[in-house]
Amino acid sequence: MSQLGRILLKGLVAILPIGLTIYLIYWLGITTEKLLSGPIHWFVPPADYIPGMGLVAGFIVLLIVGLLVNAYVIRRGMKVVENLVMRVPVVKTVYGALRDVTKLVDTSGRKSELERVVMVKFGPGRVMGFVTQEHAALPGIDTDGDLVAVYLPMSYQIGGYTVYLPRSQVEPTDLSVEAAMRIVLTGGLQR
Repeated sequence: MSQLGRILLKGLVAILPIGLTIYLIYWLGITTEKLLSGPIHWFVPPADYIPGMGLVAGFIVLLIVGLLVNAYVIRRGMKVVENLVMRVPVVKTVYGALRDVTKLVDTSGRKSELERVVMVKFGPGRVMGFVTQEHAALPGIDTDGDLVAVYLPMSYQIGGYTVYLPRSQVEPTDLSVEAAMRIVLTGGLQR
């Protein structure tokens, strides 16, 4: 590769993460503004509409929904809707996957078990993993002792494996989740 090509590639690698992040935030803002500006026009005349009111309305909607999901009636209603959605063949697969990913986000304020990074023996080496359950149980399977569920992600976000191991085979680390994810997802190439 020529010197010019390497310099251009370095520039692309430097700009791409920042550019994509800014674009994603911009897209999210524009989409929220477009979606919520219509309902706002029902209450606010077009002459009084100020760009950005859709974003403010979006934050208010998120705040209200966040408060409402604590109510028993709302949680019960959401469970009924979820049960209906989980009966539709293709929709249940997509919804189930998205629901499982969003459940990884800790909204309780407590320290999540996913924040624990561990090492697991793999042949002569070791692999990095994330504890998903401290006291794991496999339904229908009798296990001797205390199992720990560990998710072992593959490099470059290809997939991963969940393994159930005796606690004695899990070696704790001092790595943060962010640092461990960077190492795992880049195949150890990060600097």
